[in-house]
This record gives sequence, structure tokens and C-alpha cells, in this order.
Amino acid sequence: MSARVAALIPAAGSGERLGMGAKALLELNGITLLERAIRCLAPLCDEMVVALPSDQLGFELPEVVRKIAGGTTRQETVKRLLEATNADFVLVHDAARPFLPLEVAHKVLSAAKEFGSSTAALPAADTLVLEKDGNWDLLIDRSNVRAVQTPQGFNRILLLEAHLQAVQENWEATDDAGLVARLGKPVALVNGDPRLFKVTKPGDWALAQAFARVWDAENRWV
Repeated sequence: MSARVAALIPAAGSGERLGMGAKALLELNGITLLERAIRCLAPLCDEMVVALPSDQLGFELPEVVRKIAGGTTRQETVKRLLEATNADFVLVHDAARPFLPLEVAHKVLSAAKEFGSSTAALPAADTLVLEKDGNWDLLIDRSNVRAVQTPQGFNRILLLEAHLQAVQENWEATDDAGLVARLGKPVALVNGDPRLFKVTKPGDWALAQAFARVWDAENRWV
């Protein structure tokens, strides 16, 4: 029997920094950020589980998508998603990254099946420095620096173990791959995509609005 794959989409954030309400439920060119994530991941997954704010569980989604209430933090939300599925492997993807090329998701999943854990990541393109008191303090060698994106892929049991240990030790990470790395387990890096930018602040939203029509035309969604 082939391994089952679940897409886990944490979409329970308040979108406070964007200031427009529940971010995942905002529409770009008539399609919500959440639905964009679902459409991108559907070809690779046997099941899809989405975490929404508790007051948005009535939000209409395709019948194939299962909804649960998210937690108070992203980390707690992902743990709930992990506990809601028995899949062998999971792809965790933030709805706030609405432009996910299928080939990136496929490579992340393949690497997760081979190594147990993987993430999309981009080489740093900008000059990187450390700041001290508002001034340039130290230049960072960017040759080995990577900006981590999602999706991230995992053996579900491995990621659940990482989350349970984090709870036990009261440890918070900015993403799930960081929790696995903290266990001393390898996290394979897969080439990401500049289009996988995260919608966090108003400037990101403006960029997403401008790009959505181009993306939708290429993907023939509308």
C-alpha cells in the first residue's frame, strides 16, 4: 500500500499585521488565499485538513477539505492538525503564501519521503548585515544563507514527536522544520521560488494583488 499524504494548512491567524481581518479568507482576484493553497496542494495529497479560527468554522470549503479549530499560536495549530490525521507524510503550507508552484511542492514531498523532513528555501539574494543601534555592524557571508519558505514536508510521526517535545520543554519555533532540526534530525533543503513570498504586511498585499491575475492566467484557474 502506498504512503498516504495529507496537506495541513494552518489558516487560523488573525492577520493582525496586515490589518484586514482573517488573512487566509481574503480574496485575490476572487479567490481566497486559503483556496489558493488548497488548489496548489490537492494534486499531491490524499486528504486535506485546514485549521481555521474557531468563529470561522462555517466558512464554505470544498467537501474534500476537513476543517478543525486552530490554536492560539501557529505551533499549537499545526500540532492540532497533526493529531487530526493518520497520514504517513504531511505537507505543511501557510495559506499566507498563495502562489505555490506545483513542482516545488512535489520536490518537497519527494525529499520528505527520502530524508524524513524537508523545506522549500531560497538562497539569500540581498546583502545581509547585522544591525547594532541602527548602524551597520557586521557583514554576513550570504553564500550559505537560505530563506526558509513553505511548504515543508515531514514524516508525520517525526514532526509530531518534535511538537510534543517542544510542548514538554516550552519551546517555540518560527516554523516546523526548526522543531525537527532541534531534535538533531536532518532537514533537506529544496529550491523554493521567489513567487512563494509571504503576505504579511500591506506592501505584500499590494504585490499579491498585482501578481494574482498573471498567476491565475498561467494556471487557468479563472
